[in-house]
Amino acid sequence: MNDDAKGAPREVLQRGLYFEEFEVGTRYLHRPGRTISEADNILFTTMTMNTQSLHLDAAWSATQPFGQRLVNSMLTLSTMVGSSVAQLTEGTIIGNLGFETVAFPHPVYHGDTLYSETLVKAKRLSKSRPGQGIVTLEHTAKNQDGVIVATAVRSTLVWCEADAP
Repeated sequence: MNDDAKGAPREVLQRGLYFEEFEVGTRYLHRPGRTISEADNILFTTMTMNTQSLHLDAAWSATQPFGQRLVNSMLTLSTMVGSSVAQLTEGTIIGNLGFETVAFPHPVYHGDTLYSETLVKAKRLSKSRPGQGIVTLEHTAKNQDGVIVATAVRSTLVWCEADAP
């Protein structure tokens, strides 16, 4: 047991990284993976009011080029980015600034498991917001076979440690 000088147990707050802790060129592997079920896809698709038949209609989708329903690409994107939160930005992010690129080079099907990773591409202190920095992250999601199914480059605004609330 780790105790401080007064005998109290040591406390560790789970959080993301402050600006200073991000290192350009570091790749973070986010685990565990996430298996996407039919229920996940239908719930997300209907909750976001996306009526695309490729996500909802099995009979019609069977007549299309992929021969089956596809997982909603926005669910794939959300899962890929979301899997990075606990490790990178939980409690340290101020907000997303935007996505430069998003691509879906291979479809995701019901039952596929997504494994995500994030590469720190760049970082700089904000010119207009003292105590905050801009970090550019490149996210990649692969399925259980190692096939890349999604990529995205995202810019985030994060706290510098000394200025964090």
